[in-house]
Amino acid sequence: MTTPRVVEENEVSLNGVFYPIKGPVQSTLASIYPSKVVIGDTTRDSQLRASVLSWSDWRGGIGVERMAGATQADRAWWSTLHLRNQGHLVLPRYTKDTKAISGIGIVDVTVIGELSNAIYAAFGLSVRSYDNVADDWGSELDALPAAASDIITARVGGTVFLVIACGTHYVRTVDGATWEEENDDIEYLSYWDDRLWGIDSTGQLKWANNLALGGSAPTWTDDAQLQLPNDYVTDLFVSRDAGGEPILYVSTKVGLFAHDAANSRFVETELTLPFHPNTGQGTTKWRDNLYIPAAEGVLSYTAGATAVVTTIGPDQDDGVFNEDGIAFSPAVIRQLIPSHNDLIALWDATKLSDEPLDMYTGTDENSESSVFQTGLGRSAVMAWNRIGWQVLWANTAVTDNADLRSITYGLVSNAYSTYRLWWGQSGRVYYQDLPQSFVNPKQVTTFQFDGTGELITPWFNADQVEVSKLALELKVEVADASATETVVVEYATNYDTDKDNYTTLGTINSNGTTTYQFPSASAPAGTEFRSIRFRITLARGTTRTVSPDVVNMTFIYRKKLPAKWGHTFTTDIFRPYKGKSEKELRSALISAIESDPLVEFTFRDDDGGTRNFYVDALQATGIELTGHNEGGETRVTVVEP
Repeated sequence: MTTPRVVEENEVSLNGVFYPIKGPVQSTLASIYPSKVVIGDTTRDSQLRASVLSWSDWRGGIGVERMAGATQADRAWWSTLHLRNQGHLVLPRYTKDTKAISGIGIVDVTVIGELSNAIYAAFGLSVRSYDNVADDWGSELDALPAAASDIITARVGGTVFLVIACGTHYVRTVDGATWEEENDDIEYLSYWDDRLWGIDSTGQLKWANNLALGGSAPTWTDDAQLQLPNDYVTDLFVSRDAGGEPILYVSTKVGLFAHDAANSRFVETELTLPFHPNTGQGTTKWRDNLYIPAAEGVLSYTAGATAVVTTIGPDQDDGVFNEDGIAFSPAVIRQLIPSHNDLIALWDATKLSDEPLDMYTGTDENSESSVFQTGLGRSAVMAWNRIGWQVLWANTAVTDNADLRSITYGLVSNAYSTYRLWWGQSGRVYYQDLPQSFVNPKQVTTFQFDGTGELITPWFNADQVEVSKLALELKVEVADASATETVVVEYATNYDTDKDNYTTLGTINSNGTTTYQFPSASAPAGTEFRSIRFRITLARGTTRTVSPDVVNMTFIYRKKLPAKWGHTFTTDIFRPYKGKSEKELRSALISAIESDPLVEFTFRDDDGGTRNFYVDALQATGIELTGHNEGGETRVTVVEP
């Protein structure tokens, strides 16, 4: 079909038919300006036409890649900053990297335990104790017969023991100086009913009520046998049953089993899962529920007449940050650790496969290929407070494959009279002081902060992909900033995940509100975006008790619909025109007005057809003669939809 072109004065073309008109065509912008939106702090209504997105509360935690409405204004895509206090975005807690062990290379820290106010750890096969004053792991106290699989401190037969299970053996001590080894098969340990319980790789449960040193080997009595294949057990622990009584549970690669002590058997619970080699490892009880790791997820299990299972893991929204070589996923949760304020997860993204890892050679036991990802696979420590997940520590400064060894084991302890989280990764033991109550770190003068941290907001598209957006201003309110306590503000647009493609707005080193205009203060015409996100990087100087504090961020943007035009003209049908009678013109006009599909309209001579509009008839008012005279005039308004 040939594109209509209007070359005559006082003429229009509608649906391919030319009409004479009276006077000029009146053109009007018909698109409606989108309503202003305020997300976050709804009291921010000073802008008449611009919309506002305000951030002052990050307690919803990490895990949202693309923001879906105002309910996610308290979420981050990724952050290593402290997110727990409204109106305060500050550096994370200080993490102590304890002194490295010399002479044995980089080996996994397989277990960490506490005995008599001191911390013990197994570095490969070498058991050491930490000197909290000298920051030193000292000399070897014992050489394990095999890799440690579990550790427990328990009072057995009236004496407190530290016991380390090693699969085919176990070792024990009462003072850290004298260690004795036995060859009973034990993979996992627990304490219940005034007895020490163990379970081996075949699923045989056994117990002992005396571990005395210096005499004959302790006696273990067999109890229930798990009716599953070998090597299916992933943990042994105590939790409540449906009646509220504490009992033994076994987590496995296919779900959870309860111990029926009266009948010396295991009973399958409602929590049955598809096979996964890491399901259930590091299961723990926290507050009133049982929490079971399942690869990257965490399942909450509430026993009762009808058991309740819910998902609460950091993977439940958009997953965990994995962009441009900074990979925290895919991963497995190695252990869940209860603390006063949080359920803590050891997040391990370092392995390429789920084959057992030989901790001494860095290869799969079933092959010679390396299981470490070159440049990928960052471990982390995450914490959940029943509101959201935040990152306590992340291994982001990777220099070689040695830094990518698994995060392996953790412990919350009050050893050395200091409440701390301890964990092992890449042959090193780290610790972080933990609060025993809910505290605002800006109100505690002794709170120690780490040196740097970042937050990346979710992608924001104003929930209207069809609307053109223009970034106008970003206002950042900061406290406790200085020449050494700084806040770097950057942004990226249009779902670009390249970490090098952020545009820096500036570095804040003074208190108050800093306003950034887009694209610059000298040319504040605005920056178009389909989607936008911000990266905030905090850093401090040498004083650990000082952190810059981002109080609030306010993003001001404008929404505008694509221009849609309306046109009003008056037909002058009192004579035949271009081969059509008055009756034919009138019939064609009515057909165009009543058409369901859009009709083409123009009043210009345009070779490219760029000023031809597909329109609906919005209004038509006519003056018609009577009888056989089909003449008349009609005032017509047409608009683009």
